Amino acid sequence: MKVYVLNKHGRPLMPTTPRKARLLLKNGKAKIVGRDPFTIQLIYGSSGYTQPVDLGIDAGYQHIGFSAVNEKEEVLGGELKMLEGVSERIAEKRKYRRTRRNQLRYRQPRFSNRKRDEGWLAPSIQHKLDTHHRLIGKICRILPVKTVTIEVAAFDIQKIKNPTIEGKQYQYGEQYGFDNLREYILHRDGHKCQNKDCKNKANNPILQVHHLGFWKNPPDRTDRPGNLITLCTKCHTSKNHSKKGFLFGWQPKLKSFKGETFMTMVRWRLTDEGLLQATFGYITKGKRRELEIEKSHHNDAYVIAGGTTQTRVVKPLMLEQIRRNKRSLEQFYDAKYRDKRDGEIRSGSELSSGRRTRNTNLNDENLRQHRGHKVSAGRRSIKKKRYLYKQHDFVLFEGRIYPVVGVQNLGTRLSLKPEPECKSKYKTAAINKVKPLKRRGGICEQQAELGEFGAFNPTNSPAIPLDADKRGTARGSWRFS
Repeated sequence: MKVYVLNKHGRPLMPTTPRKARLLLKNGKAKIVGRDPFTIQLIYGSSGYTQPVDLGIDAGYQHIGFSAVNEKEEVLGGELKMLEGVSERIAEKRKYRRTRRNQLRYRQPRFSNRKRDEGWLAPSIQHKLDTHHRLIGKICRILPVKTVTIEVAAFDIQKIKNPTIEGKQYQYGEQYGFDNLREYILHRDGHKCQNKDCKNKANNPILQVHHLGFWKNPPDRTDRPGNLITLCTKCHTSKNHSKKGFLFGWQPKLKSFKGETFMTMVRWRLTDEGLLQATFGYITKGKRRELEIEKSHHNDAYVIAGGTTQTRVVKPLMLEQIRRNKRSLEQFYDAKYRDKRDGEIRSGSELSSGRRTRNTNLNDENLRQHRGHKVSAGRRSIKKKRYLYKQHDFVLFEGRIYPVVGVQNLGTRLSLKPEPECKSKYKTAAINKVKPLKRRGGICEQQAELGEFGAFNPTNSPAIPLDADKRGTARGSWRFS
């Protein structure tokens, strides 16, 4: 374990041991400035002697491997799991925006003032590119990095499918030549229902296109080919969309080139600065085999950085990217009814009329007739303010450390993730009976590390204090000492 050090002016020095860092903090000669990884800043002047450090980055679509080495040892290494579901949240934001704007009596047309600057990327791709640069900047701020080497993809994704492709043919994607997206999906799936247990025996079954990610949170109803699949009308029913239906949670394997496409689009933007250098996957693979190192993002980054015989870090730093804030201001909760058939409580969408199209022949069974007593009415919950605690934060309650699941009762109570042996989904606690330990957002250590405390027991937690400073709480933020 290493503790990273900054000098009095904020410039990075060589890392030190936890024991020396603890003594510096105890004697008032340093202060804490970061926790993932743990970083201190000296209050007094120092000589500023450093050793050059080489940083290796294994770029990727979902995971980033990183490793920083000098001549003697690896001073930092690990992996970062990037944020998922960005495309789905952007689609959800578009839905709310269109609903809001359609409620205006008059809105000036602005369809002719849209433009895209040169080099524009889709927001989900731009987010992943920014995450790579953000991680590199975070490491360069705590270590005296001399060079940065990034592995970029070096193969042509379109040439894999068509070895004779050349010239303007690169402008034609896999959907080129089809009148619309639906025809492409039907052609890709061979005009057959993709349900392996389909019992439709019609000679010419009616086919429809199904959104695979409708059950996710947030729902994925985007029209990208990887989210669409062909089903017949007997399989594509409201009953099968329910939580007990086979479509809920169904995620068949479809060939996807997301990662390769991402690297093809941004590989040279990762190395557009003079400090950054590029390498290729086949070089990394060959060196890793020579050193007899197992395949992983961290090990690839170690080879990319020039690691050979240096002392490796005992425990790699496993990071994850967490959304800092949920910007959605409105949440809909469906009405609840008691089913007349078996007395179970079901939502209004489960006991729906079954209508999906204007063609009554294709509608499902009308289940509204089975609605009994209304247990709870549907409602819209409007978020009117931000609260001090948010999801994934760590708090101390009754002598144990818990991750926060959410806020209840207008901010007066917290939902906490219970111990692994507990059967309930979550437990609640009054907000004035918990103590804040750590706010988690952006790039931070993975929550799985909490399990090492022994069933959320703080007695085995690190010796570095995690006390929160009360300043800034009026603005809804935490400031840690």
